[in-house]
Amino acid sequence: MSLRRSARVQAQPAPEKELPNGGMAEVAAPSKKRSRKSKPTEDVAVNAIAQDGVSADADEAKAAMPPPPKTPNKRRRVAKSETTVPPITPTPSAIGFMTSNSTLKHNYSTGDIDDATPPPSARPAEPHQTNAALITPGGTQVLRTYSTFEDSSPSKLGPRSTTTTKSLLDEACAHLIEVDEKLRTVVEKHHCRIFSPEGLAEKIDPFRSLASGIMAQQVSGAAAKSIKNKFVGLFPPESCPTGFPTPDLVAQTSLPRLREAGLSQRKAEYIYGMAEKFRDRELTAEFLMNGSDEEVMEKLVAVRGLGRWSVEMFMCFGLKRMDVFSTGDLGVQRGMAAYMGRDVAKLKAKGGGKWKYMSEKDMLEISERFSPYRSLFMWYMWRIEDVEVDALQDN
Repeated sequence: MSLRRSARVQAQPAPEKELPNGGMAEVAAPSKKRSRKSKPTEDVAVNAIAQDGVSADADEAKAAMPPPPKTPNKRRRVAKSETTVPPITPTPSAIGFMTSNSTLKHNYSTGDIDDATPPPSARPAEPHQTNAALITPGGTQVLRTYSTFEDSSPSKLGPRSTTTTKSLLDEACAHLIEVDEKLRTVVEKHHCRIFSPEGLAEKIDPFRSLASGIMAQQVSGAAAKSIKNKFVGLFPPESCPTGFPTPDLVAQTSLPRLREAGLSQRKAEYIYGMAEKFRDRELTAEFLMNGSDEEVMEKLVAVRGLGRWSVEMFMCFGLKRMDVFSTGDLGVQRGMAAYMGRDVAKLKAKGGGKWKYMSEKDMLEISERFSPYRSLFMWYMWRIEDVEVDALQDN
């Protein structure tokens, strides 16, 4: 058994030094410094030296030693900043889905050379009344009623206008340009078919339009179209004179059956409840034709499932009322910000995460100048960034 290093050192003869007289004197061994190694490390080193064999054994022992523990560096946690992007906003394409009657044939000339159908006839038009041709769920067309008192007495706004469905769009566009010449560029570039004689001649089924709007809420255009087709397919074609089920038919259908079209439970309840209101004549095409803007808005926003934006879009582009303006639509907000010369790319969400391009107060003040044709003004705000912005800014 090998001796410890201390034993071997003591066993070795002490070194001698030659004296001047020829004698030898013993030299004291140098004192050993105390090691400052920690006890576990010192024990490992002593055991490694005490092993028989070559130094490779010591290297192997050192390699087997676990590394000393390290205190992890504490890194300051930084809150992740989420990129704020504007939420999805409804677009005119969604309005087209709401107001489309694709299963109905046009009752006016398409403009083709071989189309013998006469062009749409002119009807009286009023900015604050329904200018669309409405039909009941049964397919009967509804005409506006005029009282003898109104015909014989001028209103507080002046004598009855001579505007017709043929001249409505031209007069509205002229008014927008007269108020602000900068709008001429966008007006001349984009033709608004919705308020044209052809657009006003299209027949609108109010129940169908409102139900389609509910189907389109919070889903893509393709999904909404699929749901609508499946919804119509739930009912026999002979029971749908306008190409869409009547309120009576929908009100007789169970919610589980309606959900087979792909509707959520809530949307099925919305459409079912609205069908009951049309069936019980709480809502009628006659009322939507002759009621004032305020009366129609109040009546429709009280219907479960119809928010203010949905009602505003229906009144503008379904009923063709000319003086309705939506401050909650982000597309309109963005267009108005660009119209006023603001750099919309630099506008960000305000406190609380609510995205705003313009305040409601500013939007109302600006749009008021274009009354009674604010519906058309709003339509052009969606397209304002399609033209050269410099032409729309103040000098």
